[in-house]
Amino acid sequence: MDALASLLYEVRSDGALFSRNVLAPPWSVRFADRTPLTLLTMLRGSGWILPGDGDGPVALAEGDVAVVVGPEPFTIADEPDPAARPLYVRHGPDHCTTADGEEVRDDVILGLRTCGNTADGPHVLLTGSYQVGGSVSERLLSALPRVLVVRHDGEPGPILELTALEVGRDDPGQQAVLDRLLDLLLLATLREWFACPESDPPGWYRALGDPVAGKALRLMHDRPARPWTVAALAEEAGVSRATFARRFGELVGRPPMAYLAGWRLALAADLLARTDATVESIARQVGYRSAFGLSVAFQRVHGTRPSEHRAAVRQGRQYTSR
Repeated sequence: MDALASLLYEVRSDGALFSRNVLAPPWSVRFADRTPLTLLTMLRGSGWILPGDGDGPVALAEGDVAVVVGPEPFTIADEPDPAARPLYVRHGPDHCTTADGEEVRDDVILGLRTCGNTADGPHVLLTGSYQVGGSVSERLLSALPRVLVVRHDGEPGPILELTALEVGRDDPGQQAVLDRLLDLLLLATLREWFACPESDPPGWYRALGDPVAGKALRLMHDRPARPWTVAALAEEAGVSRATFARRFGELVGRPPMAYLAGWRLALAADLLARTDATVESIARQVGYRSAFGLSVAFQRVHGTRPSEHRAAVRQGRQYTSR
């Protein structure tokens, strides 16, 4: 498993919040569901993403797929005017309010997962929001800009077409279908974006295609419990220790052991949050000889002990590593 696959394996939709917006100009829709990652596309027509926080507007043509990262509210509009008053504010798939916080009129709710100001408007906006969390997920999200767009020149791919068809249905098992479609759409979009010349992918992604650093990354992600050393990884890659250390550091941007330690601690943090395994067991799963060794490393990086992290996450408190 390569680094991208490892990170995406932990970023999975569970209860995807899909919404469709059918609109006629002028229009502006504010998204305030505060989810950490949102995919959106203009199925028909075009628009502008207004990310806020001083960032400029981003054009979104028909068929393009965009990803907005971070829980901060953002706006989609037919014109790049940040001062435009929103037609409504979306707080979830079936919850819309006015800009003043009042419940919207019934005629704004056009159907299942659908809002808008007309039933047959020339602009159709589709969004899908992710409820994700965890340290492994954060390693991926932190590598992405606030807004990224993959251009499709007005020709949406088959995954997007199937998603648009499914959003309006209410069949048994529909939520599971939508969750998996959103996963596929995210994977395809990120893979396309990382391959774009204008993107600035993280070092670990650029290193995946390298026969030396890429092989070492896959080994670290596949087998974190092994007692890896620089010498052992260099032997697996078929180069000298010095050559391996230099090449890995140049491509990934971190020394091999520093990258491995970060990956192990991210895995440990998520195992603590999602399982009832003992700290000792988790330590051995991610490559530490004892619970004490994991605890020392965890507290040095995150500023808290593994048991405290588990308690904080399970009590619903936000967790931020230092």
